[in-house]
Amino acid sequence: MKKEVKGSAILKKPEYPGGIKALKAFISKHLQYPEEALKEKIEGTVHIRYGIDHTGMVTDIKVIKGLGGGCSEEAIRLVGMLRFHLERTRGVRVLFHKKIQIHFRLPPPQEVKSSPSIGYTITPSVKKAVPTTTSKKSYTITITYSS
Repeated sequence: MKKEVKGSAILKKPEYPGGIKALKAFISKHLQYPEEALKEKIEGTVHIRYGIDHTGMVTDIKVIKGLGGGCSEEAIRLVGMLRFHLERTRGVRVLFHKKIQIHFRLPPPQEVKSSPSIGYTITPSVKKAVPTTTSKKSYTITITYSS
């Protein structure tokens, strides 16, 4: 009589709550492009190796391939914020190792849109003085429109 094995694996791998889509959403939400990298126009991918302990916390973060300008430090900060869900591992405290790639892409240049402006000047019209009993004043208004 053969013994039945429950499940396909003895140890279940840790999963990010919500799956890969949720992990990507978390990274894109919390990624802060370093100022130095923006100034130097650095972009690329940082490769990270990290461990997940029996509680789902990320430990032992190492940069395999990094970028300059503070990108590697930002990737380490992001990975350190991750928390994983672990199923029971039959009472064994296992350290899982994973790799992740954090992509740094420069934001597209924003066009400076000039808003239409309207300017005006009011200048008194100069006319020859005609002696009258009522004083009349006249003005010239010049309106300029630029886009």
